[in-house]
Amino acid sequence: MSTPLLTDANRRLERALKYVNISDDASERLKFPKTSLKVSIPVRMDNGSLRVFEGYRVHYDDTRGPTKGGIRYHPNVNMDEVQSLAFWMTFKCAALNLPFGGAKGGITLNPKELSKFELERLSRGYIDAIANFIGPDKDIPAPDVYTNPMIMGWMMDQYSIINRQRSPAVITGKPIGMGGSLGRETATGTGAFYVLQAMMRRFDQPPQNTTVAVQGFGNAGSAVARLLFDAGYKIVAVSDSQGGVYAPQGLDIPSVQHFKDTTRCVQAVYCRDSVCDLVEHDKITNAELLALDVDILIPAALENQITAENASDVRARYIFEVANGPITADADLILENQDIYVFPDILVNAGGVTVSYFEWVQNRSGLYWSLDEIHQRLQTQIVAEAEKIWAIAQERGVPLRTAAYIHALDRLSEALNARGTRDYYVG
Repeated sequence: MSTPLLTDANRRLERALKYVNISDDASERLKFPKTSLKVSIPVRMDNGSLRVFEGYRVHYDDTRGPTKGGIRYHPNVNMDEVQSLAFWMTFKCAALNLPFGGAKGGITLNPKELSKFELERLSRGYIDAIANFIGPDKDIPAPDVYTNPMIMGWMMDQYSIINRQRSPAVITGKPIGMGGSLGRETATGTGAFYVLQAMMRRFDQPPQNTTVAVQGFGNAGSAVARLLFDAGYKIVAVSDSQGGVYAPQGLDIPSVQHFKDTTRCVQAVYCRDSVCDLVEHDKITNAELLALDVDILIPAALENQITAENASDVRARYIFEVANGPITADADLILENQDIYVFPDILVNAGGVTVSYFEWVQNRSGLYWSLDEIHQRLQTQIVAEAEKIWAIAQERGVPLRTAAYIHALDRLSEALNARGTRDYYVG
């Protein structure tokens, strides 16, 4: 039975199904995850106590290849969320023409409350619990919210211990020294930047006259903010889970990043060497950031940030979804009526899974590419698919999100139909 977040995700699918010639078999199959796993992970804490954590892993669809998807550590992780994220990953891989299906995983916890030793025991325990559920030809996890290359390295190492052989291709987003790919850690932000640059060329909007607000100054949000800053865009606001800063004159993103790396706080600063001075700014909430009068809004935090309750407050002309599912289906309709261009997550944030694919290929071949090669391959692939999705939107007269789902559905239905449909067996 579908749960609320997955039901909301399926509304996007239902809308796109009206525009594609897809068999009833294929459309029915895509409404439900293939397999969902829930596990208990006992962890011995540093004080000697035992704590049990809940973990999840979902394979949504593997018609086009082994499933692929990140693992997040967050207090709000639950089966509904993980299934929905696996749904989006299925369509993201198809939209980018990657030979993967969609998966996702997670553990319910606040990782900031655990020591590094406890996080390692938890990460290895999670792999102990799901080892039979993953594999280089079955399901390939990657980092997501509050997971990083070190955690991926622990997980790959644990899987290798269990299987008595080194298996780098089972996990992507690993440290470089353990078979990781150059460019993977910032790939989501880099891919988003390539899509934004390509799409904004279609509008009379030069970078120096374009204001940007970024909600979520984490790994992906900070990476795309830095690239936009270097390209001449005016970043006027950024935020994290604690709140944000707004400076109409523009923020010095390298200084903001340096301060965040040093103090774990977002602050409007200008730094010279190790000395950082405050600049004129306003403190704002995440909700206030979403309502700023800017040209481009980049939600790069968590899902369901723009809903039916606050969508009418959005004043940006263009939205690029770097987070997964930051806009609900009801909010989509409101934003459409306001003539706001929404560039969807299954395209904009696909840089991460694309470079994860490159890492998987490198691990399996034993041949490793330079950073320039990675960036060139990523730009070529993600921009090509962005142009195809833009063309579908123009030809069909549909929103960009629907166009992205149409594009993905065409590829998914081809693979699903190749296995045989009702028409084949009854016709």
